[in-house]
Parts: sequence; C-alpha cells; structure tokens
Amino acid sequence: HLVKRESLHSGYDDEYECYVIDEDKVCDALEDMMEEGGVIVDYHGCDFFPERWFDCVIVLQTDNSVLWERLEKRGYNEKKLQDNVQCEIMHVIVEEARYVQ
Repeated sequence: HLVKRESLHSGYDDEYECYVIDEDKVCDALEDMMEEGGVIVDYHGCDFFPERWFDCVIVLQTDNSVLWERLEKRGYNEKKLQDNVQCEIMHVIVEEARYVQ
C-alpha cells in the first residue's frame, strides 16, 4: 500500500500486473519510522532492507494447494500464480531470510 500511495515504484509491470518497487525509495521512506522501533514490516522478502532494522524475521508459509487457490481468488494471472507457487516450493523466501539472519 505504501508503494502505491507514496509512488515508491519505477513503473508498472504488465506481465506480473503489479508495480515494480524502487527499493531505495522504499528504504528512504521507512528510515525514520524504523529508527523509532516497534514497527512491523509486511513484505514478501527481506533482502534489500537494512539488517539493523529488524530483531526478528518471520516467514509465513502454507500448503501449495491453499496458496494456489488464494492467489487465484486474488485474480493473479497464470504466470504470476506459477512463479509464486514455485518460489514457495523452492523455499526462496525462507532461504533469503536465513541468509539475512
């Protein structure tokens, strides 16, 4: 929501039907809030955020069939659905979080 509201993106990706976030702009926008502490950041990755911002990273997972149905209900196109489920199967975000920690 922040990316859309504050225009923290570099345009729209027609293939994935979403905004392409500008990581530097997002970090700049969050810097003051994160310095205060007590903030929860809800995002599907953690690789570009400064490690010093976080005391804990929690990765939520679900069964792939549940994930598929959930993303279908959100109206994700076939490519976006397949890519998201494949990332879940390969534990991409889990590995990313382990590497950052």
